[in-house]
Amino acid sequence: MRETLAALEAGEIGVEEAESRLAGYATTDAGRFDAARERRRGIPEAILAEGKTPAEVAALATTALETTGRALVTRADEATAAAVASTVGDGDADATVDRDDRTGTVVAHAADFEPPSLDAAVAVVAAGTADAPVAGEAAVVAREIGATVDRVDDVGVANLDRILDQVDRVREADAVVVAAGREGALPTVVAGLVDAPVIALPVSTGYGVGGEGVAALEGALQSCSVLTTVNVDAGFVAGAQAGLIARAVDAARAE
Repeated sequence: MRETLAALEAGEIGVEEAESRLAGYATTDAGRFDAARERRRGIPEAILAEGKTPAEVAALATTALETTGRALVTRADEATAAAVASTVGDGDADATVDRDDRTGTVVAHAADFEPPSLDAAVAVVAAGTADAPVAGEAAVVAREIGATVDRVDDVGVANLDRILDQVDRVREADAVVVAAGREGALPTVVAGLVDAPVIALPVSTGYGVGGEGVAALEGALQSCSVLTTVNVDAGFVAGAQAGLIARAVDAARAE
């Protein structure tokens, strides 16, 4: 506490960073940012853009950058992503901003931010091109936790040769996220082929009976292969779970 107050008095840190160190969060007009989540949980705090205005998301992203050196935004539309990039750039001209409109993610790093690096790999597998945006969100989150991420796209069960061609590559991973919509069969297939933990990520692609990810979710829950299932389109959760596994693997290898 004394070090934080001394740094604040000396002008080395701002009020928001001081508050985040002492209280574990920073208060803004747009809400409270959980600046201590990564230290407490091993997962960087993410800013969900849905339901917020572009200005609110940009303000929270600026606070995230000031207090943790990084901002991770999910479910951002084009206007929100542009607002974040502009606001972050105005506040820190040396910050880097990586914007992916397809996955709806924006990642900003302060110039002095040192990304974590784990001795562990996560494979993010997508059944079809339509499943790629949700899979991409999972990949971004796992990468921000520090895992090496390998994307394996368009290997759905309509032609099993596609996943069989890539199975050796997937087997090299320490954790596997499998995103699939429609009937969601791919996670079960992959979980029967690899010895790493598999996280099924149902996607809301598909239509008719069982559409909007319902069949994919129920199929994963009923899987005869051993796997873990997250909610429909929950790319952040799947990526975070895979990242936590990667952290455990990294810690074990370091011993």
